[in-house]
Parts: sequence; structure tokens; C-alpha cells
Amino acid sequence: MAPSPLPALAPAPGRMRAAVIRRERYGPPRDAFRIEEVPVPEVGPRQVLVKVKAAGVNYNGVWAATGAPVDLISWRQRRGQREDYHTAGSDASGIVWQVGPDVDDVRVGDAVVLSCGQYPTASQHSTKCSTAHSEIWGYETNHGSFAEFALVYGYQCHSKPGTMNWESAACFMLTGATAYHQLHGWPPHVVRSGDPVLIWGGAGGVGSAAIQLVRHAGGIPLAVVSTKERAEHCRRLGAAVIDRGDFSHWGPLPNPDNARAWDEWLAEVRRFGTAIWDAIGERRSPRIVLEHSGSATLPTSLYVCDSDGMVVTCGATSGYIADIDLRFLWMRQKRLQGSHFASPAECTELLALVLEGIVDPCLSRTFDFHEIGEAHQLIYENRHPPGNMAIRIGAA
Repeated sequence: MAPSPLPALAPAPGRMRAAVIRRERYGPPRDAFRIEEVPVPEVGPRQVLVKVKAAGVNYNGVWAATGAPVDLISWRQRRGQREDYHTAGSDASGIVWQVGPDVDDVRVGDAVVLSCGQYPTASQHSTKCSTAHSEIWGYETNHGSFAEFALVYGYQCHSKPGTMNWESAACFMLTGATAYHQLHGWPPHVVRSGDPVLIWGGAGGVGSAAIQLVRHAGGIPLAVVSTKERAEHCRRLGAAVIDRGDFSHWGPLPNPDNARAWDEWLAEVRRFGTAIWDAIGERRSPRIVLEHSGSATLPTSLYVCDSDGMVVTCGATSGYIADIDLRFLWMRQKRLQGSHFASPAECTELLALVLEGIVDPCLSRTFDFHEIGEAHQLIYENRHPPGNMAIRIGAA
């Protein structure tokens, strides 16, 4: 970490303002989030209290606000966590305010970017942790970034680039590191020079990072989008584009006993495959397909993925119950891979690419603290601008 920018900091107060979700408010995000005064969390071994300057906005906050598919508060209480409220937020930048025992490479006063992966076996010096048993801070754990103070582990703190403002530094780590892990974390299916890569939701936070990471590796990014504004955003980042509105086969697979419906679906998904060839200018199918939309698109992803290729998914924004035709999986020896955030080492590697200017955080809009609900409502209604969004909390 860089030398401490502040010679001394006041003790943390006993209480703080936080954008809180409670069970009785589960529903649309604009109604679920409410700023309340709650206790500042106590700092334990290996933990760090960070004064939040800005926080990033992503789909985790929508799931937390709606209470679906999981009632997070009840789930955490069954695991012994006592709070009857949830403070979401899984991205942030801020200043280290207090450190607990066994924290020795993060200092009070350090300006940091926070990553959201928490690993049961990680130590302060861990760089390679299995993501299979990770939890997402601010979603599966409490005391996230939508508060004046956030509680994290020391290994979640990364030096904030001095050239970045608080808002830009707060918005990219969750989405960017997720895309990095999808593209580099599953050998031998890592992005290579010349590889076509299909990216669903190319204008979102994960998609924007993925486009840039694929280009950096020498691959061919192809983004699927839903509006002209989002198409232009992806083209500016260097991707070819397909408008999903030009096709009508989204959702569950038709009943295979309904020959007419099955033939119509097959014709449409083949037309989508042809659009991929047209967009990249050659008859090649994507070696890697980056999924996060789930039920609406997974049948198509598995069909259009190249033989011996990989569909890698990190979410299910259109629904988490999905159909697949197993014939397309085993006959063409394709891989269907789940991917959950990233390791601390991968977060460090992503941050280096941001610092070098290779990956742009793509901050599109910034909101004030009291607008957290509205920011998440935009995502909930799929009306958010391309790229990433941030919330000012302690930033001037």
C-alpha cells in the first residue's frame, strides 16, 4: 500500500448513516432502500473498517432489495448473524479508518479500492484463493458499501490509483474482475488471440469490461445488445454488435414433441448463428460465450458455442431456471461452466490493466447517497445507461 495520506484519523463514531433494506420493504428498489442510522460494525481479526467515499451499483443490490430469489436477512440470521437489516453494496472506494488484529499490509489512512470476494481460508497475504467457496460482501454478508463505513477483510483492499477520482475507482471492480475470471480463470478455455467471444449484455458493467479484456488478448468481441445507444457504446469499445431485438426465440426451449414450434426455434437460433458470422466477417462460432442472463439466452448460448468451446455463466438476470438441449453439449463436447467473481490475484491483475489505461471503468452516471434506490430501479427496469454507475457517499 502507498504511504498513508492522512497523519491521523478521528475514532469511528458509534453510529452511521446507511442505505438499509428491511424485510417489510422487499420489492422495487426505489421503495426497498431507505437511509437509516445504524451501528458502526465492530472490527475483528483480519478486518478493516473503511470510510466509504463512493460505491458501485450492480445487480446484487437489486436482488437484495427485492428479497428474491433469496430472503438475505432471514438467510443470514439462520447462520447466526444478528442484524435484522441488510446494508448492500459490493463495490467501493474509500479510506482505511481502522484495522483489526493480524492486519499488517493495510494502514490507517490508505486510499483503497475494495473487492467483494470473501474467502473462508484466505489470509492477509493470500493471492490465490479458490472462488468455489467465496461469499460476496454486501450480498451474502452484511455491512456493504452503501453506508458511511464498510467492514471488509484486509485482502479486499487494493491501492487506489492516484489518477482516478473516488467515483471511477468505486464502480468497476465487481464487474471487471468477474469478466476477467470468466475469460482467464478456466483453462484451457482462456481467451486467446483470434478467438471470437460472444458477450451477452455487452453494454453492461461485465460486458463493457469483457469487450476490453477480449480486445487486449487479441480476441474478437461480439456484443449482444437491446438498444441503439448500447450498440454505439459497444462499438466505441471495439466490439461487433448484434441487436437481440432482431430475433424472437428467447426463453425456454419449445416442447420437442411440438414439431412446428421446435422447427421455428431451430430456424431462429440458426439465423442468430448466421448473424454471428456476418458480424465478425467469417464463418466462425464463438469459442467462449460470456453468459449472465440465464433463462432467456442459455439455450441459444449452448447452441451457437463452437465445438469444444465453453459457455461460462456468472449470473441469471433473466431468470435462474434454464433449459438446455444436452445433445448440443455432449455431441460437440462443449463445456458449461459456472464462474463466481474472482480471486484476489485476479483483482490485482485487473487493477493493473485499469491503471495502464487498457481497461476503462466506463463510469456512465453518478448519483447522490439519497438516490441509491433510484439507481437500482434503473437496473431493475433495464433502463440503466451503458457501463457502470456509482454513488457518492463521502466524496466531496
